[in-house]
Amino acid sequence: MNGYITAQEAADKWGVTVRQVQILCKEGRIEGAARMSRIWVIPQNAKKPTNDKKKAGQNDG
Repeated sequence: MNGYITAQEAADKWGVTVRQVQILCKEGRIEGAARMSRIWVIPQNAKKPTNDKKKAGQNDG
């Protein structure tokens, strides 16, 4: 599909695992991501979501 990449391609691009990309998609943290049958498709220009959990933990301590 033009304008979209797979979870594997996003993982390579962002330096994370495919599973992490799938989790981000499922949680709705990647804008424009959609499930097509058994795979996630992600807009090519999608930005890697920030890790809000890590930042929140750093402020607690």
